[in-house]
Amino acid sequence: MRSDIKIQIMLLQNKNVAVIGAGPVGITMAILLQQKDVAVRVYERDKNAQARVWGGPLDLHICSGQEAMRAAGLLQRYFDKAIPMGRIVADEHANRLFFVEKQYETPEINRNDLRKILLGSLEDDTVIWDRKFTGLEERNGKWILHFENGPDTEADIVIGANGGMTAARKYVTDATIEYSGSFVIQGEVLEPEISCAEFFNFCDGNILMASANGNLLTANPRNNGILTYGVTIKTPDEWANGKGLDFHDGNVIGDFLSQRFTGWHKWYQQLFRATSFFAGLPTRRIPMDHPWKDDRRLPVTLIGDAAHIMPPFAGKGVNTGLLDALILSRNLTEGNFASVTTAISDYEHQMFTYARAAQEETSINEAAMHTSEFSFQKRFEK
Repeated sequence: MRSDIKIQIMLLQNKNVAVIGAGPVGITMAILLQQKDVAVRVYERDKNAQARVWGGPLDLHICSGQEAMRAAGLLQRYFDKAIPMGRIVADEHANRLFFVEKQYETPEINRNDLRKILLGSLEDDTVIWDRKFTGLEERNGKWILHFENGPDTEADIVIGANGGMTAARKYVTDATIEYSGSFVIQGEVLEPEISCAEFFNFCDGNILMASANGNLLTANPRNNGILTYGVTIKTPDEWANGKGLDFHDGNVIGDFLSQRFTGWHKWYQQLFRATSFFAGLPTRRIPMDHPWKDDRRLPVTLIGDAAHIMPPFAGKGVNTGLLDALILSRNLTEGNFASVTTAISDYEHQMFTYARAAQEETSINEAAMHTSEFSFQKRFEK
């Protein structure tokens, strides 16, 4: 080991770090630690590295997501794989209203492609697959991690990065998930150039956005050969207490969307009927005004959605999480703190500031989206 690295990682020398979750944030955290010769393992509930990650593509922001990728030595690989895309704003009658030029500085990358890039930079066997985390236990000055489908493991430091519903949160904060009042229906269309050719051609290789009467649609026709889209609505009152749509039945969801979009151009209806997969996502957030526990006897913290899940209406989620990984890894490895506890505390103090700002921006956007005068075109013109 080089002497300069040994000095930098003194806090973590002879310590084992466990990262829970192999999403972009968790893997990036592990990469940044491994670059400083830290012993780290990532525990992921997916069966293996080939498990498909569904959802729309991601764009990494210059001062957050891209900074983390640069630190990991992967920024150029992101640009090589990502696609710069423009934005078409249309109305419900399929009239093109507005066009935003291609976003070369923040291109869109498929979630599975991003995972492959990140996994390719980890040492072999860093990720332990098929491990659904269930809880922690303190034993002899160590953390014991419990899993639903695997043996217990031991670590000195635990970093929860496994999403908004993580079981790790209760060891850090008493804050609980809140529903923000919106519901997103995500759809995937296979072979869109055939199954919904007219809508696909209307997109013209760009992200298409349309809104009317409380229905908002955003579609990406170039998500690694699949067209993905999201429909955002205000959660109906009648869906309270768990009553809602049956997402096991695609015909039910298709019928619901067709009725919601009555009066819209037939190309939108074509899109819904061509959809092969639906998923429903009630939007959630974690209040950032609730202090985290200061009586943690052993080092444990949260990053990404585990720390500050928020709706997707400002594109801040993954970018804020990657900034978490960058700051926390630097605090733990660059020799600026006297203890692991103070390094983590400083990260959390910084995170509360920028995550709260990201949530506030997201909330403003979400509130605007449910007003009768909301317009994608007006937002881009500002």
